[in-house]
Amino acid sequence: MKAIVQDRYGSPDVLELREVERPPVGDREVLVRVRAASVNARDWHLMRGDPYLARLVLGLRGPKAQIRGTDFAGRVEAVGKDVTRLRPGDEVFGEAEGTFAEYVCAPADAVEPKPANLTFEQAAAVPLAGNTALMGLRDLGRLRPGQRVLVNGASGGVGTFAVQIAKALGAEVTGVCGTRNTELVRSLGADHVVDYSREDFTRTGRRHDLVLDLVGNRSLAAYRRALTPGGTLVLSGGGVSEGGSLVGPMALLVKGRALSPFVRQRLLVLTAAPDRKNLAALRELVASGRVTPAVDRTYPLCEVPEAIRYLEVEHARAKVVITV
Repeated sequence: MKAIVQDRYGSPDVLELREVERPPVGDREVLVRVRAASVNARDWHLMRGDPYLARLVLGLRGPKAQIRGTDFAGRVEAVGKDVTRLRPGDEVFGEAEGTFAEYVCAPADAVEPKPANLTFEQAAAVPLAGNTALMGLRDLGRLRPGQRVLVNGASGGVGTFAVQIAKALGAEVTGVCGTRNTELVRSLGADHVVDYSREDFTRTGRRHDLVLDLVGNRSLAAYRRALTPGGTLVLSGGGVSEGGSLVGPMALLVKGRALSPFVRQRLLVLTAAPDRKNLAALRELVASGRVTPAVDRTYPLCEVPEAIRYLEVEHARAKVVITV
């Protein structure tokens, strides 16, 4: 099969389209013929080995997992002997390592039937970003109807889902984004939109019950100013590519964990993991029309390096999708 492979850390130039062996199917796995995948900030973090401290886990000299990509949508080609709820021919979506390829092997517990009202391209945009937003708001943030929520990074991949999910959960939503994306964020249902180039949301005096931070561009003190006295801050890493760093957005996460026991406000770090129950919940939100994937642009598999470069340099809005 064809796949996007990297042997060393670096810019998008280290990514190459190659012929590699099709992955074998484990007993509890499904082999999926990928029709579409999507690009996430995770991809450039892994591509660059950034922050450098993460290389202790990712691989010191180069990535242990050489095929990039996490989200996918496609058709089941084969199933392992212990998989009974999926069968060849099923249209599915989910998360797995190495989805910038013609085929991917995924744990059955990270795969769900594709939303019937979405194309493969739209469905591929959902898993990682939608799951991150859902867990940050519903599970960790414990969002309740009527609460005031602020999403910092509302026009990004996770942010576009977070705005819609927060509205679906009954919140009053403020989205923070750049000038060119204000209309997009309004169209997603945000009640208030803050243009960060013109206004600092941490100094407006407006307090929120929940702040979901997807950027990591403010200090903890600044974020806390935007919270009610008993409010919740959910930190989800993110950051932007600035040419390499030792700890990157991890520094803010560590500070948040350290300060949390000593303040009334809840300062939490989000670690999202693939979960088919969450995929099922997202499918229901999509089927009901309350959530619609926002796709910025698409690229063919051979242009994954250009897609990731666009994500890094242009701060792409919404999701960037790869067609296979």
